[in-house]
Amino acid sequence: MPSYTTLFVAAMAAATTSAFTTTITSTQISSSSSSALSMSSSAPELTKQCYLDGKKIRGPITPLGNFVLVRTKDTLDATDGGILLPDQAKDRPTEGEVVAAGPGKLHPHTGVRITNPVTTGDSVLFGKFDGHDMNYNEEPVTMIRDDDVLLYYRGVRMTLANVIPCRDYVLVAIEKQKTETSSGIVVAETVMRDYNACEGKVAKVGEGRMTSTGEFSTPPCKEGDFVKFKDYAGNEVKIEGKEYCLVRMVEILTSIPV
Repeated sequence: MPSYTTLFVAAMAAATTSAFTTTITSTQISSSSSSALSMSSSAPELTKQCYLDGKKIRGPITPLGNFVLVRTKDTLDATDGGILLPDQAKDRPTEGEVVAAGPGKLHPHTGVRITNPVTTGDSVLFGKFDGHDMNYNEEPVTMIRDDDVLLYYRGVRMTLANVIPCRDYVLVAIEKQKTETSSGIVVAETVMRDYNACEGKVAKVGEGRMTSTGEFSTPPCKEGDFVKFKDYAGNEVKIEGKEYCLVRMVEILTSIPV
């Protein structure tokens, strides 16, 4: 016949086990509820639809290699009469914002990864006729290569302080052409309007061209140098109302002593 003490101890042990089991069960229920809420809150992300050229696709597109997906910007510029016109109406490079960028291409001989110079959120300037135009999520975009990027920057608009020439590009400030000859004859500005300047002062220099070993080549000039480059080799761009030209380093012929 068990004693009253033994029965009391057994009853307390059973009560403790029941309470512990109840606590675990309620914790599991709470954890399961939290997981269900988390899954339900993330459900809209999983079911979000993407479209490419009017066709439904399974998810966001990812550029491969050295490709860059760019959303074109519509910048405005003023004519001589003060009328604002889209900058794309003129024969100038196109400005855009990077939506996504690939990791970069592999060098065909060494296998070294040549990293992409731009990342998501960067604003870029690229050639007017470069890239492949597409419609992504009901928005016009362009897929370009990193080699098409002339310069990039962070910010609302381009300024001389925030622009960075891409890789082997050099930003040259174009000197205003003289409208008077050495003999004193004045040349009309309309005659000089289509003149393609091929010399000026270096305003900014890119980091250089990446070699097969993953290192950058040494730029042939530095900021402040006066240089002359090949005719029609540059890409004209206006920054803060001043005319500049983006030239590849291999197109620079010589520095000019001043």
